[in-house]
Amino acid sequence: MAITQSGLYTDFYELTMAQGYFCSGKTKSVATFDLYFRTAAFSGGYGLFAGLAQAVQSALAFSYARDDIAYLRSLGFHDDFLAWLSAFRFSGDIDAFREGDIVFPDDVLMRITAPIIEAQLLESMLLNIINFQTLIATKTMRIVSAAQGRAVMDFGLRRAQAEASMAATRAAFIGGAIGTSNTLAAKEYGIPAMGTHAHSWIQSFESEYEAFKTFAEIYPQATTLLVDTYDTLTSGLPNAIRVAREMESRGAKLNAIRLDSGDMAYLSKKARAMLDEAGLGYVKIVASNQLDEHLIESLLDQQAPIDIFGVGTRMICSYDQPALDGIYKMSSINNSPTIKFSENPEKINNPGKKKVIRYLDMQGKFFIDALALDDEPESAIKLIRHPAIAFQKTAVNRSAIRPDPVFFPVVRAGRQVAGFPVLQATQAFARERFAMLPDEHKRFANPHTYRVGLSERLYELRQSLIEKRLHNA
Repeated sequence: MAITQSGLYTDFYELTMAQGYFCSGKTKSVATFDLYFRTAAFSGGYGLFAGLAQAVQSALAFSYARDDIAYLRSLGFHDDFLAWLSAFRFSGDIDAFREGDIVFPDDVLMRITAPIIEAQLLESMLLNIINFQTLIATKTMRIVSAAQGRAVMDFGLRRAQAEASMAATRAAFIGGAIGTSNTLAAKEYGIPAMGTHAHSWIQSFESEYEAFKTFAEIYPQATTLLVDTYDTLTSGLPNAIRVAREMESRGAKLNAIRLDSGDMAYLSKKARAMLDEAGLGYVKIVASNQLDEHLIESLLDQQAPIDIFGVGTRMICSYDQPALDGIYKMSSINNSPTIKFSENPEKINNPGKKKVIRYLDMQGKFFIDALALDDEPESAIKLIRHPAIAFQKTAVNRSAIRPDPVFFPVVRAGRQVAGFPVLQATQAFARERFAMLPDEHKRFANPHTYRVGLSERLYELRQSLIEKRLHNA
């Protein structure tokens, strides 16, 4: 089925600028834009790049239907510009990291090179998709990391921001969630659908035991019982154990019990002891209810015997940070590097058409990322410099570090030239890449800053443009 994406999926000022470019005769001017973020989310040490497949598909499908054109005409846009828009199709190039790679502040996640009017129209849509999915994927990876190998399920649909739940579920799966309660997203993306029953199931029966018994009879191969409707230890657990023994007599097994309220560390320990004493050591314990990476870390520090975490609001809604401040800045126009100047050194962009080169240490761990001009061969890079602190520099010693390709062509002249793997493969790739990140960058409190620097040529270009700007001010 063909994908369509309305060209109105953009900020209004992109359209006013586009008409300005059109009226100024700049439709043939070719620009390069960089999409990146300056600060890692959650005061963390890394990001997990997500949303690329949807961003590229949307860019290639970006167009204006008749009713879109009619609406823009009602807003006063010129007929000749609207005629141009009616035939719009992206004709440029896109280079990017692979979806699922680990990324850092100032890395160029995507590079768009196209006629400036085309690249400008795509800005808001690309940022919307990449910022959101990268944010949720990163949050999920933090939660999965805190779980220390225990499974994490996505339970976030009911609290998510409406249709954003689809993209959030996709991103959460890339970040390591094993499945989702969001049935539509499960179908759309091939993610395992997961879920059992709510408290209302228990309340609809005369007794908790009857509710458990009936559920186990209907779903004998996938029985997880929610044990906190009335009283976890004096009612829920005893009834679950009774049903589990009845299941054993029929050749079936209770899969798990779920805790959704109360002191999770205390209750999980008591539940584990009761299950083990009843000879039900195989029954797993699932915990849910407002979990995040910090609470999961605390529970495991307390030796809580929880096997599976169901995480909803604080993962899918990114409860503690609702947005990633990714940005989209022009770095070149008609092959001439440009710079956005600021009194804040961190907001001065890196000019020119660039690529990213990652270096690994001899143990295969991420060591440093270099931003280099696109025509620079890797072999010519001898020094990686901090963009703003002159004395901070790293020599490229190829006997101690080796390059790791991370930046690839995805679209050329408006045609996709790289395929996108199935989501399960992207999740596996993310897991592999995360394992290559040194532990000091993974911690939640005061993570070590990963180094992203400039090649000597790019550093000198940046400095020359800054000096030129200061001279002409």
